[in-house]
Amino acid sequence: MDVVMLSRIQFALTSAFHYIYPPMSIGIGLMLVIFEGIYLKTKNPLYKKITKFWVNIFALTFALGVATGLVQLFGFGTNWARYSRFVGDVFGSALGAEGIFAFFLEAGFIGIMLFGWDRVSAKMHYVSTICVALGAHFSAVWIVVANSWMQTPAGFKIVGEGAQAKAVVTDFWAMVFNPSSVDRLTHVVIGCWLTGIFFILSVSAYYYLKKQHTQFANATMKIGLWMAALVLILQLISADSTARGVAFNQPAKLAAMEGVYKTEGSAPLTVLGWVDEKNETVKGIKLPGLLSLLIYKNFETPVKGFDQIPPDERPPIGIVFQTYHLMILMWGLMALVTIAGFILWKKKKLAKSKWVLWAMIVSVIFPQIANEAGWMTAEIGRQPWIVYGLLKTYEGVSPTINAPQVMMSIIMFIVIYILLFVLFLFLLDRKIKHGPEEEAETAEAAPVYRNPLKPSKGGRQ
Repeated sequence: MDVVMLSRIQFALTSAFHYIYPPMSIGIGLMLVIFEGIYLKTKNPLYKKITKFWVNIFALTFALGVATGLVQLFGFGTNWARYSRFVGDVFGSALGAEGIFAFFLEAGFIGIMLFGWDRVSAKMHYVSTICVALGAHFSAVWIVVANSWMQTPAGFKIVGEGAQAKAVVTDFWAMVFNPSSVDRLTHVVIGCWLTGIFFILSVSAYYYLKKQHTQFANATMKIGLWMAALVLILQLISADSTARGVAFNQPAKLAAMEGVYKTEGSAPLTVLGWVDEKNETVKGIKLPGLLSLLIYKNFETPVKGFDQIPPDERPPIGIVFQTYHLMILMWGLMALVTIAGFILWKKKKLAKSKWVLWAMIVSVIFPQIANEAGWMTAEIGRQPWIVYGLLKTYEGVSPTINAPQVMMSIIMFIVIYILLFVLFLFLLDRKIKHGPEEEAETAEAAPVYRNPLKPSKGGRQ
């Protein structure tokens, strides 16, 4: 493979591994605000116990998210120097805002959230939890803004020519609110919420199955199911808006997502299928006219197909089609698990339904797969452009690196990331098996140290 493809694989590897952790941090952060808010409202110590348990897991995901995110920044300089020069002014604005509004906010309050339970007031601790959760969300805002600008550039001008050309921001807010940023940000953040919610449902189901920490599991299961139902509906609405935005802003990507080779009215929606690239057809279960209806609100409007897109501007249709439909499948599985769990929970039979509990335990991976598949759909669907309509991917690679160097770095990253992931699973498994109640008992039983030279109230040491 050439250096361009290897560099793409390297960046895909580092991005995919990094993207495991921030969605968990954002989703758990939202749930922490809810759990601790209930504790402040009701003064029920159970919700304090729940919050403290999930704060520790949040810290684990946050630490790995920060560590793995730094690798991507180095990748811009080592493998994508021409691209970095082209987008430097745009990304400098967006990522600088992330540092100010997100990272400093998280770093400033995470210590209070982790260690301030008995050192600050309950309200001050809740403020710190809200600030950390907001910081995690703000980080997503600026990262998605930067990525959305790559998809639908706005608020800039090109300065220089040839290899010296670069994009310079002329309107900061037009850059921020580019045509796809709001839709994509909403879709990404809701996906992060689902990641945290199904993580909590999975742990709750595990405790049900083991018949451990039942009070804890009952409370988190109830809130988790209600939140899952609400957020899944929001994600469905967001997905509709996002897909229509793609149809107007990046028709080649939509054609790949839906497998549209021929431009025609009453375009069918493929529910399940596969792409026959040799014969330029898509085989499977199709619903006539539904794609036209979803995008244009009528059955007759044609959907632009590959026949109206130059061959050198078409993304790879096979992988984009499958990753897009994989994302939809994961939403369907999450919906099924939520409905089954909700019905059985209302009937007070959930604790006895082992198959549903196992499905809920496994469901922790559904939003993760959906997030990764959605990211692949967005980024591979943008090809052959690295900045849509302005800079092609092969033009962005660094001129001084060679294929063996990149291959060695890929091998190194694979080894390091496997070790990090094993460590993450080990620490996570130990924390979940340790459980919230044991932690609370240990904390309460901790000895109180006092000055041995100071007499006790009884006059003895």
